[in-house]
Amino acid sequence: MTEVLTSERPLTATELAPSLRALQEDGITARKGAFSREWVEALREDMMTAFWEAIQRPGGAVGRGPRRWYVEAHPQAFRGFVDLITHPWIAGMCTEVLGPDYEIVEIGLDVPFQGAQYQPWHRDFPSPRETWQDRRITSLAFNLTGVDVTPDMGPLEVAHGTQWEAGQDWKHGMFPPTEEWARYNDRAVRKFPQMGDVSCRSALTIHRGTEHLSPIARPVLVIGVDAPGAGHAALHDVMVTQDFHDSLPPLARDHLVCRVVDKLIPITQKHQIEGLVMGATR
Repeated sequence: MTEVLTSERPLTATELAPSLRALQEDGITARKGAFSREWVEALREDMMTAFWEAIQRPGGAVGRGPRRWYVEAHPQAFRGFVDLITHPWIAGMCTEVLGPDYEIVEIGLDVPFQGAQYQPWHRDFPSPRETWQDRRITSLAFNLTGVDVTPDMGPLEVAHGTQWEAGQDWKHGMFPPTEEWARYNDRAVRKFPQMGDVSCRSALTIHRGTEHLSPIARPVLVIGVDAPGAGHAALHDVMVTQDFHDSLPPLARDHLVCRVVDKLIPITQKHQIEGLVMGATR
């Protein structure tokens, strides 16, 4: 698989300065053209294979609203997994934001189909004190689209700058009350990534999926990364076989939190977000 690289090492804070600044100010940033379209075409094929396998078994795919599912998958399901987590921009953002001992704790995909509705405004989990009080990001979510996103494909909406809000009195610490939605609507920016682009956001930045009108599904790969002690590995169960683990380069092996097993078994998901199951009004 061919990727577009700018370096053989993680990028430095100086090289990442614009991205780091955008992450702090907006709660999200992106790298355009990080991978080739050919690379992404293979990734999309792997994502849809993982999805169709998962949705056929209990607990394999969880609903994130009508006609929208989330699937956790084994790293070995993706031919480009090593390319992805060793990419200089991705590894550099992890190192500079989360520290040199960052932990890759989640690999999954979000897939909305035609008929998916607006989600309620939400964040991925409650904000820890380190973030809402000390303004330190302890978790990142990287997203990589499998298609060129168009306005009818339910693009992600992000309320810029909301990663620092405490939300201690929100439902589950994740869902701001509906009377606050107008404020997020005013801040909302729709994202239209193209094949090969990678985004990086604080998992606490308020966001939502929008109405999906296109007959084309929009699979998105999700990589969840923690600072040490953030604790989200307990919500997931990443597994790899011994031969795959042995084949990983140090930059991948040293940061992947996983079980090494003799044989891969289907994943039964632990992290379900009940507040997303029903969709929402605008």
